[in-house]
Amino acid sequence: MGGEFRKFCVRFCCCCCCEDDDVEEKRPLLSNDTLEYFDREAKKRRDQETNLWNEPGDPSHSERDDDRTLYNLLQNRAKTRQGSTGYRRMSIGIEAMREVRREVRDKWKMILENLGFMAEAESLLTVTVSTSYDRMRNAATARTLLQTLHTETSIFNSKEPPPERYLFILDQLIYLDAAEDFVAKARLFYPPKDDDDDEDEENISALSAVNLPLLLSRMNQNMSGGEDEEGDATGPEE
Repeated sequence: MGGEFRKFCVRFCCCCCCEDDDVEEKRPLLSNDTLEYFDREAKKRRDQETNLWNEPGDPSHSERDDDRTLYNLLQNRAKTRQGSTGYRRMSIGIEAMREVRREVRDKWKMILENLGFMAEAESLLTVTVSTSYDRMRNAATARTLLQTLHTETSIFNSKEPPPERYLFILDQLIYLDAAEDFVAKARLFYPPKDDDDDEDEENISALSAVNLPLLLSRMNQNMSGGEDEEGDATGPEE
């Protein structure tokens, strides 16, 4: 009956109800505004993870010197004309800092995958500024294990205090009964470096860091002067 009525509408109705049905079917389930909102939120999460803030509970990103340096570089670059000498210099500094942090993250990912967390490694390593210390189940034990990794392995390759963000990852591993195995693998794959290795590592880090404090100082001077050394404008983008 429904099919016959539909055929009748197609043949004899000038304002065909079937066309209205087609319009309804083609109407998107999500509006453009909703899709743009999800895109912005996804980009925000990617940016947070890319920057790898050491202190997830620090929304100002200023509690640690390296976080503050990276944050200032990002803020200053956003006010600099793309393609200018100043913009390129800051991009080099930003990428150098991100590369150091990516290297540490890659070490953690390799150990997690070696432990069998092939599919879960990415989600276990995801920590954002919204991560809360209140949700940790084994904070004290996680901090002890983090200090062990810092002093008894070379997984961080730095004499600075280890990033707080890895507390949350260790807390999850404790819950999964895999934290001790992780530390054992870290000792195996990344044993402590001797003095010669430390000296070589410091030299490499010094080169890759591109003298970031000096870079920031120059950028601030250039921005206050309005032009960089080659005469490129460094004012805010319109």
